[in-house]
Amino acid sequence: MCGRFAMNEDVDDLIRDFVAAGGRAGDWRPSYSIAPTDSAPIVREWQPEGADAPTREVTLATWDWPQPAGAPRRGPIINARLEKLDQRFWVGAFSNARCIVPMLGYYEWTGEKGAKQPHFIHGDGLLAAAGVSWASKDADGDWSRVFAVVTREARDASGEVHDRMPAFLEPDTWATWLNPQSITGANPTESAANRSTMIDLLDRTSTAVAATIRTRLVDRRVNSVRAIDPQDATLVAALET
Repeated sequence: MCGRFAMNEDVDDLIRDFVAAGGRAGDWRPSYSIAPTDSAPIVREWQPEGADAPTREVTLATWDWPQPAGAPRRGPIINARLEKLDQRFWVGAFSNARCIVPMLGYYEWTGEKGAKQPHFIHGDGLLAAAGVSWASKDADGDWSRVFAVVTREARDASGEVHDRMPAFLEPDTWATWLNPQSITGANPTESAANRSTMIDLLDRTSTAVAATIRTRLVDRRVNSVRAIDPQDATLVAALET
């Protein structure tokens, strides 16, 4: 899974990296400990009315997906399994509102409860995790956006730490993943084929990125979300042994 991640770039850097037209991320600052229910920058595309091409932007969203109607709350929903994207709960967002979640890397833990050892799992630079997003209007009429990180079966170095990992995108697949045009087809057969093609693309590109991922042990102070300063870059520093 992916239950905490780090992002060390500011919004202007992300706009440049993802060739976005602009951003609506306010005064967000880099954080080395982004936890469930926190806000984080995502990259998305939308189609302005009358425009010939979609607009790509960096915007803030909350890492906490709405619970199923009538279901008891059991903690934040933060991950969407790759193999379930075409199922009822996720299919709307997967078909119409895909996004990218930029990250420096993410954390996983090994060991027994009370003595968990954190690992920081990262690449050579910025990682682009596949995500889904959704916007809704609250009782006051204000719009808010949420997101979830798509995960897949872990492999390579990531698989030595945990059985799940984010599904990462290669740069040449960003435009396809972000395309705001719905992949819902004219009939159920076409829709299923379009979704299968997108899932296959994500499986291939995330397999390629997984081979470049590395891990390192980091200090156990990461374990306490409330006790650390999320702007402290030493949180991702390699543990000295």
